[in-house]
Amino acid sequence: MKVILQENIDTLGQIGDIVKVAPGYARNYLLPKGLAIEATDKNAKALEHAKRQLAYKKNKALEAAKLLAAKLEAVNVSLAHQAGEEGKLFGSVTTMEIAAFLKEQGLEIDRKKMVLAEPIKQLGDYTVPVKIHPEVTANLKVQVTAS
Repeated sequence: MKVILQENIDTLGQIGDIVKVAPGYARNYLLPKGLAIEATDKNAKALEHAKRQLAYKKNKALEAAKLLAAKLEAVNVSLAHQAGEEGKLFGSVTTMEIAAFLKEQGLEIDRKKMVLAEPIKQLGDYTVPVKIHPEVTANLKVQVTAS
């Protein structure tokens, strides 16, 4: 089934792309959530008109992502955890905890956008990349200290 994307989807494509997907995926997920519309003749003709609007929306999303990236890079995340003698944490620091700290600071970031290969298990300073937009990645400074 062919659909026209209304939002950026990492695994499929960008706004305005016509992609072929499984009918069930389109019917049960993409269409009800408003992420895509069916690629009929009428919608294909409307796509030409909508491309200008979609380009504007894409640029606006990119600018918003750049502003959010600047805010994120200005924030220092400082988390205190119990640690052993050699700086090894009892437990670990995960993206959920970092997202909760950012929420307290007034920045709502989805934890799934944080690229953390494995949880932080040592004291120290870390840089956590946050993929806000396909073209914008912010580097978040995380400092883990002993409590």
